[in-house]
Amino acid sequence: MADRNILLIGTAAAAAVLVGGAVFLTQQRGADDLAQCRGSAVAGGMDAFGTDFELTRQDGARVTADEVFTRPTLLYFGYTFCPDVCPLDAARNAEVEELLAERGLDVQNVFVTVDPRRDTPEVLAQFTGVFSDDMVGLTGTEDEIAAVNRGWRGYYKLNDEEDQEYYLVDHMTHTYLVMPGNRTVEFFPRDAAPEAIADRTQCFVEALS
Repeated sequence: MADRNILLIGTAAAAAVLVGGAVFLTQQRGADDLAQCRGSAVAGGMDAFGTDFELTRQDGARVTADEVFTRPTLLYFGYTFCPDVCPLDAARNAEVEELLAERGLDVQNVFVTVDPRRDTPEVLAQFTGVFSDDMVGLTGTEDEIAAVNRGWRGYYKLNDEEDQEYYLVDHMTHTYLVMPGNRTVEFFPRDAAPEAIADRTQCFVEALS
């Protein structure tokens, strides 16, 4: 009888562990309903990225974050005088936009300058127009640009500032995926291929539609 009781207790305990584990896994999956789309993980989660803002678009209009992020957006921080990285990344992101358009998905590109001293709306209009008729360029005061970079945990630093014309700017090169309502859900490193970014972006768009 004692052996039978021990067996029953052990069986019940094992069942409880299995049920508890199943509940835990379900809760973990439910905690991030976009896990199947993610390729990155950051401390605090992606909800820690982003901020409200009011910046100047390349046509001179003042726009808010709500007015900019009306559709899925590939958000990039760079500057037009950048000799290589920014043009290459802007071209890649424009290619992603084209790939997704072929799949019937309406995604836009937004380029926020980290060099507002030189990147006037007119300069941004020339730059963005090279890559896409639909690419949005944003600039602002130095304080506004600093604030929006902090919102996306961005880093940038002007070098050789005494050279007012030819200085370079160190900056982060991630591309962020921001959904309507100013919700950042993912970021892509600069070595990510256009097809990979397109696939993951499509996953998020379809999961949230």
